[in-house]
Amino acid sequence: MHLPQPQPVPDEQHQIDTMPLPARPVRPALVTAALAALMALPCSLPLAQAQTSAPASAPASAKAALSVEVVSPVSAQVPVTLQANGNIAAWQEASIGAEIAGLRLVEVRVDVGDRVRKGQLLAVFNSETIRADLAQLEAALAQARAAQADAVDNAERTRALRDTGALSAQQIQQALSAETAAQAGVAAAQAAVQAQQLRLAQTRVVAPDDGVISARTATVGAIGGAGVDLFKLIRGGRIEWRAEVPAAELVRLKAGDKAQLTTPAGRSVTGKVRKIAPTVDAQSRNGLVLVDLPVGPEGDLKPGMFARGEFSFDSRPSLTLPASAVLLRDGRAVVMQVGADQKVRQTVVRVLARLDQRVAVEGLDASARVVRQGGAFLSDGDTVRIVTAPTLPTKAAAVAAPKS
Repeated sequence: MHLPQPQPVPDEQHQIDTMPLPARPVRPALVTAALAALMALPCSLPLAQAQTSAPASAPASAKAALSVEVVSPVSAQVPVTLQANGNIAAWQEASIGAEIAGLRLVEVRVDVGDRVRKGQLLAVFNSETIRADLAQLEAALAQARAAQADAVDNAERTRALRDTGALSAQQIQQALSAETAAQAGVAAAQAAVQAQQLRLAQTRVVAPDDGVISARTATVGAIGGAGVDLFKLIRGGRIEWRAEVPAAELVRLKAGDKAQLTTPAGRSVTGKVRKIAPTVDAQSRNGLVLVDLPVGPEGDLKPGMFARGEFSFDSRPSLTLPASAVLLRDGRAVVMQVGADQKVRQTVVRVLARLDQRVAVEGLDASARVVRQGGAFLSDGDTVRIVTAPTLPTKAAAVAAPKS
């Protein structure tokens, strides 16, 4: 067999195939990152091992105990008071209205705020038609009286002739009946006159009692209607404070107890408990305590005002604490009491009175240990460390002893 001989490669092609490729440039940033990763690798392994073993080796740390100073309640004679709110109202408010209808109001003599006396004229209705009717009725009464006099004379003559037989029994009976009818006619005429006189009196509206005019609806020219109010009168000018007191506190009050109110002008007013309402509101659970208040032309308290006050009781021995120890939480007075295990327990107390720097409370034992101040930062169950308040050095202790 004859095989073909290989063809020689041209020199130019040989030079192209054997030509070396150009080298790629190396970026400095990549080199730096690679070196940093290699250097960090030995260090990261011990750190990861330390983090993995840390929870097993580190014990759970307990909450740090706060240092507090405690005090015990001190017994003292305390004037006990009870705070209350309420409205100022009239003791009794009388309605003064028209007792006659269909007449025009021609005169109004008083206004709101005027002090009036019993029987004083307040307003006047037009009385012309009533006076005319009254005159007519009085004339009818005069006629009835004349007819009565004639009937009485006839009856007397009839009685005188009864035994003579000059008159029949029928004539005698007619004369006596005429006398009786005449008397009834006079009585009816008198009643009609009196009724019209009463209507005439009702055209004059007078005050039923001493007091102060608190409202007026009377207007000159208006046509009055029976039963329509013209004025309202605070009887005697007396007003009262209707204090709202919690049901649990009502047992502490009785008629005659004193109450102290402060007017908007800053003046102090003393009242006296008149009556305690027999029922308690089912919604608010408060009962009304009615307190009589003094009233004068210079009075600062007016019906409709809102007022705050307090009831005063006799002094009694009570436990007192520094004002800083009593806190207000959720609308209740509380103290932070420390038990034998050094744990804090929140205790609800009732404030009886507030003195200068102390508060009289109820609901604690005399041996209780109470956090003096800083109780707002504590909660139930917190552990505390009791410390003694530092005492200031006295002058004698501050002087150094002489050397021997």
